[in-house]
Amino acid sequence: MEVEALLRDLAEYAATRLGAQGQECSCEITVLRPKKTPATASSRPGAALITPLELHHGDGPGLTAMRTAGTVLMADLRSDLRWPEYATAARQQGVLSVLSIPADLEGDTKGVLTLYCSHPVASGSDGISAAEAFVRRASKGLKLALRMLKLEETRDGMSAAMQTRTVIDLATGAVMAQNRCSQSAAFKVLRDASNSRNMKLREVAAAVVASVAGAGETFTYFDE
Repeated sequence: MEVEALLRDLAEYAATRLGAQGQECSCEITVLRPKKTPATASSRPGAALITPLELHHGDGPGLTAMRTAGTVLMADLRSDLRWPEYATAARQQGVLSVLSIPADLEGDTKGVLTLYCSHPVASGSDGISAAEAFVRRASKGLKLALRMLKLEETRDGMSAAMQTRTVIDLATGAVMAQNRCSQSAAFKVLRDASNSRNMKLREVAAAVVASVAGAGETFTYFDE
C-alpha cells in the first residue's frame, strides 16, 4: 500500500462530493508523518500540486489548519493578505479561494484536506459545514489505513533487519572458521574491515559470504 495512492483516491472522491455544481473545485490531501517525507495527492491527475507551496514558504492555510486543529478559509485570494506569496502562486493556477480542514489522526501524524476553488467562497456557507463533516468521516478511514500502512512498514523493516543479521552471522562464522578465532574476534575483524574500507558492515558481510560461496570476487580478510 502506498500512502500517495490512498490519498489520491480519497482526494478524487472528496472533489466529486464537495465541488459546487457548475463551479470548479479540486482537492488535495496532505499527510505529515514523523520521520517520513510529506505525502500529498491531488484530485487533478498530472496537475501541479499547490500544497507543497506551503512547505516551501513555511506557512499557509493547510499548515495552519494542522497546527491549530481548526478550519482555515481564504475566502478570496485577491483580498486575503495573510500569505501573499502563497496566494499569488495559487492564483496563477486559477484558484480564488482555499479551504483547509485538518484531519483527526493518531499520535504525531498530521493531515489536512484542502479544497481549491475557482470562485470566492462566503464565510459560513453550508459548503464549509459539509466539507468539515466529510473530513470527520474520512478521518476514521484514513486513520485505519495509516495504521495498517505503519504495520506493513514495521514488518518490512523487521524483515530487512533479520536479513542483515543473518548475513552478518554467516560472515562471522566464515571468519571464525578461517582465522580459528572466537565469535567476538571474528566480528571485530568484520567491523575493522568496514571502517577501513568505508563500507557498511552489511556490505562487508555480504562480500565475505559471496566469497565463501564462490559468487563473487575473493574477499581478503584482515588478520587479527
